[in-house]
Amino acid sequence: MKKMKKLAALMMTGVLIAASLCACGKKDSDGKTSKEKKTAKVININLTDEEYAFGIDKDQPELLEKTNEFIKKIMDDGTFDKICNNYFGDGEPVAVKSASLDTSKDQLVVATNAAFEPFEYLKGDSYFGVDMEIAKALADYLGQELVIQNMDFDAVCLSVGQHKCDIAMAGLTVKPEREAYVTFTNSYYYASQKLIVLNSNTEFDNCTDAASVEAILNTKDSKTKVGFQNGTTGQFYCEGDESWGFAGFKMSSTGYKNGSLAVQDLLNGNIDFVIIDAAPAEFITKSINAVQ
Repeated sequence: MKKMKKLAALMMTGVLIAASLCACGKKDSDGKTSKEKKTAKVININLTDEEYAFGIDKDQPELLEKTNEFIKKIMDDGTFDKICNNYFGDGEPVAVKSASLDTSKDQLVVATNAAFEPFEYLKGDSYFGVDMEIAKALADYLGQELVIQNMDFDAVCLSVGQHKCDIAMAGLTVKPEREAYVTFTNSYYYASQKLIVLNSNTEFDNCTDAASVEAILNTKDSKTKVGFQNGTTGQFYCEGDESWGFAGFKMSSTGYKNGSLAVQDLLNGNIDFVIIDAAPAEFITKSINAVQ
C-alpha cells in the first residue's frame, strides 16, 4: 500500500513538472525557452466586389483594341484557364523573362508591381504570376519583345499615363481615379478584399457576410490598427472612398509596400488586422505560416 502511494505521488509530481514545463513554453534546440509561434488566417468572406483589367496608354487605341481582342481569345480557347490553373490548381507556374529596354526594338513595355502573389512576383531574375504569363502571351500575340518594369504599385498607372510604359498589368481594380492615367481593357478577373487575423482571434467566427464583419470592425477605435498595401482597394476600403461608397473605419491605418509586409507585421504584434485582395491573402498567409 505504501509503495502504491509512493508511486502515485511520483506520478503526480511528474504531471506537475510537465505542466510547469508547458506553461513556461517549449524548449528549442539550444535548450532555451521559446514562445509559441503565431500564425494567421483569412476570414473567408468577400468584403468587396471588384473587377481586374489592364491599363493601356491613352495614346495607343490600337493596343487597346488588340489587347481586348487577345483577352477574348484566351478566354475562349482555354489559355486563361490554363494559366490560372498554374496558380490556383495543380499546374506549374511558368517563369517569364524580361528583355532589356531598347527603344530601337519593337517592344511591349509592361508596368507592374511584382509583390502581389499570385498575380505577379519575382523569384531570382524571373517573373511569375497570372498577369506575367498573360503579359508574355500578349507580347507573343502582338509579335513584340516583352519588357517588364517593376515599380511601386502607386507608380504603375502613372508610368503608363506618362508614356513610359505601354500597359499596366498589376492586379488592377477598375477605378475611376485610375482612368485619369489609363484606358482600361475589358475585365479579365473578378476579385474582392478579405480580412486577415491571427489564428487565435475568434471574434469573426460567427460572421456570415460582409455586413457582419463590418459591424465588428465598426466597433473598433483608433487603438486598433489595420494594415493594407498602399494604393490598393484595401486602403480605400479601410480609410474610406466616396467614389466606391466605402465609409471607412475609425481604426488607425498603416500602409505597406506589399501585403507580405503587412501580414508579417500582424504576426509581430504591431497591427491587429490586414485587409488585402483575396487571392494574395490566401497565398501570403499560407507561405508565411509555413515558415513560422
